[in-house]
Amino acid sequence: MEKILVSACLLGEKVRYHGGDAACDHPSLRRWFDEGRLVAVCPERDGGLPTPRPPAELVAAGAGVVARLAVVRTSTGADVTDAFLRGAEIALDAVKRHRIRIAVLKDGSPSCGSSFVYDGTFSGTRAAGLGVTAALLESHGVRVFDERSIDDAHAFLEQLER
Repeated sequence: MEKILVSACLLGEKVRYHGGDAACDHPSLRRWFDEGRLVAVCPERDGGLPTPRPPAELVAAGAGVVARLAVVRTSTGADVTDAFLRGAEIALDAVKRHRIRIAVLKDGSPSCGSSFVYDGTFSGTRAAGLGVTAALLESHGVRVFDERSIDDAHAFLEQLER
């Protein structure tokens, strides 16, 4: 059975920077949970950051952070790049341990964003790009989907299990 990496906040865990969740009630996500397919991660928490915590944004795209060409900063100016990289590596370890090929991650997150992140100005401006964890996982062949693309993730899962 294929396992699926999922952002813990999408499962209702209160791990987001503001202390809340981003619970997603998609039928496929519920079914995968019931089937025992889901491996939940919160790279920011797993990397050592507290909940709640100051919001953080990428000062460049996630792949740049993975390559150590960019940083992640909080709204107070603290450099939290190392915690984000630690969390991404922990997620990658889970992927390797469970032979995961699919992830459903919270879009917009500086860790998990797969279609957009915020631009580092803390002005609410979106920028196309990947979060740190999403970039690392994609570089290792994991297909990353966001919470709006669960139907696409379901179709990909069916292809893998044929």
